[in-house]
Amino acid sequence: MENFTAYNPTKLHFGKNVIDKLGETINEYGKRVLLIYGKGSIQKNGIYDKVIQQLNLVQAEVTEYYGIKSNPLVDDVSRAAQLGKLNHIDVIVAVGGGSVIDSAKITALSIANNTDPWAFMTYKVKPIKTVPVIAVLTLAATGTEMNGAAVLQNHKTGEKRGFVSTLMYPQHSFLDPEFTFSVPKNYTAYGIADLIAHSLEAYFGEGDATLSDRFVEAIIKEAMEVAPLVLEKPTNYDYRSRIMWAATTALNGLTSHGRKYGDWGVHDIGHNLSFLYDTAHGATLSIAYPAWLKLHKDRIPERIAKLGNQLFGTNTVDETITHLEKFFKSIECPIKLSEINIGKEKKNEIINQMIQTQINGLVYKLTDEDRTKIVELML
Repeated sequence: MENFTAYNPTKLHFGKNVIDKLGETINEYGKRVLLIYGKGSIQKNGIYDKVIQQLNLVQAEVTEYYGIKSNPLVDDVSRAAQLGKLNHIDVIVAVGGGSVIDSAKITALSIANNTDPWAFMTYKVKPIKTVPVIAVLTLAATGTEMNGAAVLQNHKTGEKRGFVSTLMYPQHSFLDPEFTFSVPKNYTAYGIADLIAHSLEAYFGEGDATLSDRFVEAIIKEAMEVAPLVLEKPTNYDYRSRIMWAATTALNGLTSHGRKYGDWGVHDIGHNLSFLYDTAHGATLSIAYPAWLKLHKDRIPERIAKLGNQLFGTNTVDETITHLEKFFKSIECPIKLSEINIGKEKKNEIINQMIQTQINGLVYKLTDEDRTKIVELML
C-alpha cells in the first residue's frame, strides 16, 4: 500500500426529512444566502418550497441564481460569483445534482478569493479560502456532495476541466433519498453508470490496495443489484437509498486509500464527448469504459480479468467486458456513440478534439494512436 492521508470534513445528513435541519445549519454561517439551483425541476417537485421554508425559518436574506445546466458552464459560475460578491453573501446553498454543486464550489472560491473561476480550473491560481457551501442533493451520481472536486466547461477555450482542492468539500450535505424520486429513468441509469465509472477509475489506479479493491467491488455489486429494482420502482425509498449511498461512497475517498491516485482517463474521454455534443455525463462513461477496456485488454489482462471474476464470476478479459456491456444495456445506457445519434461522420471531429486536448490517464498514458483507436471502438 502507498502512504495516504484520509481526510473528509463534510458532515453528511442522510435519510428522511433531514432537510428539517437545514435552517439551523445555515444559521451557523450567517444570514446572507446565495441559493444556486438548476432549471426549475426543484420547483416542480416541491424541493424548492422545502428549502425556502427552512431559509425563512432563520430569516435568511436569500439571493437566487438559477439555470445551471447539466454540463455546467464557467459563464454561469462567473455570473453567480458576481451576484454573491454584490450581496456580500455568507454561505452558498446548492440544491441539485453534480452540476449545481460543482458550480457552487467554484463560485465559492471565486467569491472568497476575488478571482476569475477559470483561473482555478487551469491551476493558474491556488485558492487560499472559500465561502461555506451547503449541498442539498437531488441526483445520485457524481459523489460531489462529499468530495473536494468540481468540473466545468468553457466554450471559449474549448475545454471541459476538473479541479480538486480540500477547500471545496461542502461543509454539510443533505441527502434525502425521497428527493431523487422524480429523477427520470434515463438519468437514474446514467447516475448508476457514473458511480460505477468512479469506482473503476480508482480500481485502475496506481498502487496495490486490496481493501480498497474490495470496496470498489462491493460498491459496484450493490449498484448492479439494485439498478433494475430502482428503475422498475423509482419511488421505492430503500432502492433510492441504496443507490444514493453507493454513489456517495464511490467518490468520497473510500476507494482510493492506499493508492497514489486513480487513472481518470475514461472521465477525460467522457468530458470531451459531453463538451462536443452536450451528452449526459453518465452516458458518455457507459460508452467510453468498454472501449477503454478493449484498448487495454492485452496490456493489463490480469487486472481486468480479476475484476470480472469478482463482479461476474468470469475468468477472461473478453467475458468481463461483455458482461459490463450487457449490464449497461440492461439499464438502457448506451455503449456505442451510434446509440446517441453520433455517427461515423463525427469520427475525425472527435479524434481531433481528443488529440487537441491531449486526453490521458494518470496511470495508463495514451498516445495519439490510442486516442484514435478508442474513438473507433466507441463508434
